[in-house]
Amino acid sequence: MSTLDDTDPTDAYERFLALHHGDAPLLMPNPWDVGSARLLASLGFQALATTSSGFAATLGRLDGSVTRDEALRHASEVAGATDVPVSADLENCFAHDPAGVAETVAEAAGTGLAGCSVEDYSGPADDSIYDAGLAAERVAAAVEAAHAGPVRLVITARAENLIHGRDDLDDTIARLQAYERAGADVLYAPGPVALDDVRRVVSSVERPVNVLARPGGPSVAELAGAGAARISVGGAFAFAALGAVVEAGRELLDAGTYGYLDRAALGASAARRAFGS
Repeated sequence: MSTLDDTDPTDAYERFLALHHGDAPLLMPNPWDVGSARLLASLGFQALATTSSGFAATLGRLDGSVTRDEALRHASEVAGATDVPVSADLENCFAHDPAGVAETVAEAAGTGLAGCSVEDYSGPADDSIYDAGLAAERVAAAVEAAHAGPVRLVITARAENLIHGRDDLDDTIARLQAYERAGADVLYAPGPVALDDVRRVVSSVERPVNVLARPGGPSVAELAGAGAARISVGGAFAFAALGAVVEAGRELLDAGTYGYLDRAALGASAARRAFGS
């Protein structure tokens, strides 16, 4: 199988960024390991992104408990698994200060990635959103590190208010605008479900906007109409897979039947196609 390692690594940035300017939103699912990355790429997805929560689950941990070295090693493995551009979920870049953010992004540039994200959420230990000024400085540091060398990364700047109990769309938009001024390539505010809120976010900035697929949220067609440039799923696919394991386990334990084998046959067939090429 060919990988991004077989091509010019400087090309991944341009390839990935161009996908945000197509006629339809870039549908970018989030694999949690090499196998799921190859499987999703085989289905025809044009780009992938790692998921911090999904990867943590493969280690038997909760989101926010993975180290920088573990995340970068995982990102490198996923990036090398397929031909499509991969962006890494690097949480808060494992640093509170701009210098630490820049160091993480500089290391990420050597992994074969096409992009990475930087959040303004400090992490579960502090459970806080960075001061707006510091948050913008952190994005600027990430952008400088991502765009400085021969291998560039697409920086996705994330405003995390809405999924961490801060129901303030005005502040979220103001942050995205500051991150745009700081040079972020893509903007992302996970959380909005109402289509009007999505439209408001998209119309408030000029950079491509990523939208997180949410329960009860707008369809892909509706998000396209609202101007979303990219749609991702976070850890949903990883936990859907775990949910299937729970259903299969409960069936075997409680009913003693094997209905799960039908779904297993579908998965095995898809794996043979994806892994045999």
